[in-house]
Amino acid sequence: MSKKPSIEKQSKFWFLRYLGYGSGAIGLDLSYGLFYSYLNKYLTDILKLDPRFLLILTPIARIWDGINDPMMGSIVDRRPFKRNKYKPWIMIGSVSNAVIVTLLFNNIFGLHGVPIYVYIAFMYVLWGMTNTLADIPYWSMVPSFTSDPGQRSIIATIARTFSGLGQEIIQIGAPLLVGFVSQVPDPDTGKKVFDARTFTVLSIATAIGLILFSTLCVTTVKERHTTKPTEKFTFKKILSTAKNNDQLLIFMLFAMLSNAGFYMISGVGTYYFDVVAGDTGRQSSFNTMGAVGSVVGLAVIPIMMRFTSRRRTYQFSLILAMAGYAGMFLSMNALASYTVLNISYLLAQIGTASMFVSQTVFLADIVDYGEVKMGYRAESITFSMKGFLKKMAYTLQTIILYAGLAFTHYDGDLHSANSAASKNAISVMMLILPFVLMLASFLVYTFMFKLHGKRMEDITEQISLKRAQEDRAAED
Repeated sequence: MSKKPSIEKQSKFWFLRYLGYGSGAIGLDLSYGLFYSYLNKYLTDILKLDPRFLLILTPIARIWDGINDPMMGSIVDRRPFKRNKYKPWIMIGSVSNAVIVTLLFNNIFGLHGVPIYVYIAFMYVLWGMTNTLADIPYWSMVPSFTSDPGQRSIIATIARTFSGLGQEIIQIGAPLLVGFVSQVPDPDTGKKVFDARTFTVLSIATAIGLILFSTLCVTTVKERHTTKPTEKFTFKKILSTAKNNDQLLIFMLFAMLSNAGFYMISGVGTYYFDVVAGDTGRQSSFNTMGAVGSVVGLAVIPIMMRFTSRRRTYQFSLILAMAGYAGMFLSMNALASYTVLNISYLLAQIGTASMFVSQTVFLADIVDYGEVKMGYRAESITFSMKGFLKKMAYTLQTIILYAGLAFTHYDGDLHSANSAASKNAISVMMLILPFVLMLASFLVYTFMFKLHGKRMEDITEQISLKRAQEDRAAED
């Protein structure tokens, strides 16, 4: 029997639809990039919150995410909307998240003392919930487009490209914006630093971009190959799905470690260039090199896949990232030479970008593996773990960051005049810990993840046969 061509290949507009799908990631990652790269700086320097409070807040928020994220995945799987399964949730989540990100970065009520701590805790949790509301259905669409691994790689690459673009817009644009918007100078160097006005402009621009790009996504993409779950998903069933899919748990571990290494750079970078380098503007050139590396990194997978397996390609991505982090460490004692730092970050981002693409494809494979092993398909629940692991990675990074700031008595008003202890702690978090976390991720993946080679080929064949049987049954 000849293999049925995919719907995407039959349509001459399939690639434009993939681009339309990818555009949604720009908006999501504008908000994501602002939250994960600059919220810490806003809370410690603008609102003057005690880092010890933040050490408590982030783990509590993750406990709630552990409950909320898979519950949201289950709701999406239930497909409450008649015509579309994912698109309505993307828009509901995006609009809600746009409102929350604006409120989070603006103390519009002029709160102080205990009320501001309560307000931030509430908005912090709400941001995570509304982000999940959009993020889970967005990434859950990947396996619904096609069961072909090659096309999944294309879709994941496009989405990851736009995702990286959203984050880079924030990371490059925010330091540049300081020079035009900020009214507060560094007391030691006289250079402008992040102030409340800068974060107001950033948050409003982010909210607008999030809504516009999400709208573009849902108006250009047509949902295909979506399936309703055959069983009712209770919270017990959600826990069972996560527990019994052993490869999902292993993926969660190695992906969390590698993501935390990446977040150490983006989260600590603002402190590093402000406090250690004494020049926030240099962060734009640093992030620009990272953006170039991210674009180049997207070519790693299609090139490497011509010569070797996806497993080897992924391992090569991690090794490339570690090589870049090692180069950044070598620049630690030569701060005046930013060339070494920037080039090393470019190399690290080449590896990181290709790593993220592979991780998205891994989740699609894990969905298929779970269906074969457990007898039911749980796309949204499985993909909800992607957002959850990102939050767990951020939590790990945040705990390390706030602990370092609290231990060294960091003062947000001093900027480059902070103590040598604070500067050393920030340097270690920026230039050493990312390599350690990436190495740990490499070891876990290499020795524990099994969805590759013959085993994955067998799973793909079983899923294809099952789909063919379902199509014949539907025709009859």
